[in-house]
Amino acid sequence: MSASQAVFSGWMEIPKSAVLDQGRTHADRTQADEQTLAALVSQYAGTLYRVAFSVLRNASDAEDAVQEAFLRVLRHRDTLSEVRDQRVWLIRIVWNIVLDRKRRAKTRPETDDVAELARVLPSGGLSAEERASAAQHHAHVLSCVEQLPAKERQVIMLSAFEELNSVEIATVLGITESSVRSRLFRARKLMAGLLHHERH
Repeated sequence: MSASQAVFSGWMEIPKSAVLDQGRTHADRTQADEQTLAALVSQYAGTLYRVAFSVLRNASDAEDAVQEAFLRVLRHRDTLSEVRDQRVWLIRIVWNIVLDRKRRAKTRPETDDVAELARVLPSGGLSAEERASAAQHHAHVLSCVEQLPAKERQVIMLSAFEELNSVEIATVLGITESSVRSRLFRARKLMAGLLHHERH
């Protein structure tokens, strides 16, 4: 996401010194940190934006949440080498941020802007009309998802929209894998009923 990447590049202005530490200068380590973090932004900003938007349903709030997530990464960059699955780790960070924001008083209304929804969908090989149709369908599915109980809504969003498996979802939500499977079963059953009802 270019907006986040542009902002993040400004965050990376870290002062460099030439203090030696075990054969590597601080400047060398800082440059390596910058490259690692820039790669994370390039690879995962779009994914994190989709996660944030699917919960917050507001473009500006979603972008703010992604930026906050990368700021947290910047503050804890020393632990990056210990992260086994960067995608799941980053999703968990932004997920906690958006849920916290959702719990607070809302400052902006949620929106079902079709153009904005189209932005979060894959667009390769689709015409403008097909993208608009896909966005409308996505909006319809999201409206059904919003009717689910909170626990079921969370797992279906991570499973269907971000394609996380049950182990990854358990990591993001901090629950057991069996709980994820139970919630997914209930969520899919409820979604089937909602979608069937909406069609009739």
